[in-house]
Amino acid sequence: MFTVDREWRITFFNRAAEAITGIDRKDAVGRRCSDVFRSSMCESECGLRLTLKTGKPVIGRAGFIIRADGSRIPISISTAVFRDSAGRVIGGVETFRDLSELEALRRELEGRYRVGDLVSRSPLMRKLFEVLPAVAASPSTVLILGETGTGKEVMARTIHGLSPRNRGPFVAVNCGAFPETLLESELFGYKAGAFTGAGKDKPGRFAMARGGTIFLDEIGEISTALQVKLLRVLQERVVEPLGSTHPVPADCRVLVATNRDLAELTRKGAFREDLYYRVNVIRVELPPLRSRKEDIPLLADQFIERFNRLQARAVTGISTEALSLLMAHPWPGNIRELENVIERSFILCREGAIGVGHLPEELTLQAAPRRAGSELRSGHDLLDARAIRSALEKNAFNRSAAARELGIHKTTLFRMMKRLGIPRPGKDGRSGHKQ
Repeated sequence: MFTVDREWRITFFNRAAEAITGIDRKDAVGRRCSDVFRSSMCESECGLRLTLKTGKPVIGRAGFIIRADGSRIPISISTAVFRDSAGRVIGGVETFRDLSELEALRRELEGRYRVGDLVSRSPLMRKLFEVLPAVAASPSTVLILGETGTGKEVMARTIHGLSPRNRGPFVAVNCGAFPETLLESELFGYKAGAFTGAGKDKPGRFAMARGGTIFLDEIGEISTALQVKLLRVLQERVVEPLGSTHPVPADCRVLVATNRDLAELTRKGAFREDLYYRVNVIRVELPPLRSRKEDIPLLADQFIERFNRLQARAVTGISTEALSLLMAHPWPGNIRELENVIERSFILCREGAIGVGHLPEELTLQAAPRRAGSELRSGHDLLDARAIRSALEKNAFNRSAAARELGIHKTTLFRMMKRLGIPRPGKDGRSGHKQ
């Protein structure tokens, strides 16, 4: 804690402030606070300045200070007006907490839940995270399956980023976005004079991906004729540009993706069986968002962090009520739909946290008639279950300690675990004996 007078000079500096900043009390008292703290908030977001201007306290604002040794310390601050015995304002008081341990824990947890650009707490995704390093290290073709919007390209980029070819280019092609005649020249390139208007050689996407990875999205949309040519690329590892008589080596890793059932297309004759077996060497299936709703808070935080960075904003997060509505939504558009919702809400939220009023109308109106219904309750239940599992893991499955951390009675915790279908751990964290 420290206090300042109306001229922003420090008048009191306690022992904890010395320990956190590395600055001796006698070196701080009498100096302007901005010269002592060198904080991220001193220039434009000074909590004390806002408090002295409005008379209103600031509570729990995040930022950082630079210690005397030059290290950066994350902190949270709270401020209030400082008055004398007669009630006159004589300055301000600020308390700040060192969040270094919490920040280290956050980074540790983030490492457990993040691989590349993928974040998840879902057991379904954690299984994928465990095998991704081996998948990335292999030179084999990978088939990525999943509904529209589940993040197939993000998965492909993650595999590329973990692979030995990560210094090479990553070239993505949406096969469904090109007409058949144009797609062939886009993939394989052409030689000058191959057709009318081909005045000079043009390299294809396979050539552009040399030394790196090519990602063929929506591979289920390509024609049977083009499937034959793609099969030769995968078998012989060469491509033939249009108008060329000499094959060119295809030195790139091939990843493919689709939201269609390739096995069913193969049975119907719409997709070549030999090509299906060529692309289905390693299969990665991305679950829809409705099957991994515990990831919605993580994903929402990730999108908010990204939009804050891109737009130089300081939206602090999302309210519990708004998050409950997100948890209750079925998300037919999956992660892409969630990202769009957060972006639209971000535009409307000028400061603080995203609330229910910032969410799109189609989301709030759809949920309003059943606010007391099962879907909204299921959203709350998912949040409760996530908090309980986290507390149990943190406390080595000692249920009494977990209940204390959650601020509830032990019997309430037992009742909630039973209602939410959370199994009692096989071992009690207090004794290590079977229950």
